[in-house]
Formats: sequence, C-alpha cells, structure tokens
Amino acid sequence: MLPRRRIFRPAPSPRAWRGPLLLLGLAAGAATWIGLGGPTQLLGNSPLEQGWAATPAEVLVVDGDTLRLSDRIVRLRGLEAPARGETCRDPAGREFDCGAGSAEVLSRIVAGRAVQCRVQGRDRFGRGLGRCEAGAVELNGALVSAGWALGEDSAFAPLEQAARSAGLGLWAAGARPPKSWRER
Repeated sequence: MLPRRRIFRPAPSPRAWRGPLLLLGLAAGAATWIGLGGPTQLLGNSPLEQGWAATPAEVLVVDGDTLRLSDRIVRLRGLEAPARGETCRDPAGREFDCGAGSAEVLSRIVAGRAVQCRVQGRDRFGRGLGRCEAGAVELNGALVSAGWALGEDSAFAPLEQAARSAGLGLWAAGARPPKSWRER
C-alpha cells in the first residue's frame, strides 16, 4: 500500500494570535477615545457636589426627610425625621403616626414649587444626601424649625432648640416624641 500523501497542509492557526490582538486593539481604541474627549469621570468617580433640580410636577414627598425628584431620590442632609408608621402621642394621649405628620409638613412646605438640591454623597441606601430649597425656603432648616425633625448637624441645633422651647411639631406641649428620640 502506498503511503497517503497530503496535498494540502493546514495553515498555522490564527486563533493563537486572536486574544492578544483583540486586547491590543481594545487598549488602543480606549486610549484614542479618552484622548479625544471621552468621559473624564471613569470608573465611578463623580463630582463632590451635584446640582439636582425638579419642576413642581416632578417632586414627590416620600417621607419626612426624603424627596423624589423625577427619577432621583434625595434625603435631606443633616436631619432626622420620624419614619412613616412611627407613633407619637398628642397632648390628649392619643397615638398618631408622626412620620406621616412629618411628611405632610414637608409636602406643605414644598407645595407646588420647583426644588433645587445640592447633593454631596449618598446614604447607606444609595440615596443622594442634599440641602434642598423650594422657592426661597431651605427645606432642611424649615423642617427642623417646624419641630418635625431633629437636627443632626450643629447648624440646626439652634433651630431645634427654638422649636422645642416653642412646643412646635413633635415638641407640642405634652406630646411625646417617638421612642427612638426620647433619650435625646
């Protein structure tokens, strides 16, 4: 029997070079893209402060210290409002949802106004933390001044003390704030 002869020999496999060539091409493309004015905020870097704004139709009060501005959620920085469902007692001893009361006061302050926020950082739930204004009213301070939030920021301490002294909001004469606030 005659030995089998191969007429066509297979070419060397181009697959051996495919991976390194692909990586080299991607690296060159990325360098060109960045060099020609691609985004400067790569890999999750973001500016320290952002301006968020919403028209009156885009503003929704979520909680006593949380707003939804169109598709973004911002928590008012430097204050602590009661959560919805947290109970307080009025001067007559009746329980009421003080979280809903806080949200109601915030919605009256916002009342059909455009909202602008200066957002710096995020809370543990991923919400933006910001100082917000509706018209000429600074929402963070207004909520503490009305007695419906505690000031966590030292700038709000005088506002909180004035609300306590005047018996406003949660500090109404004889009213008892939520359990989580009693030791404060």
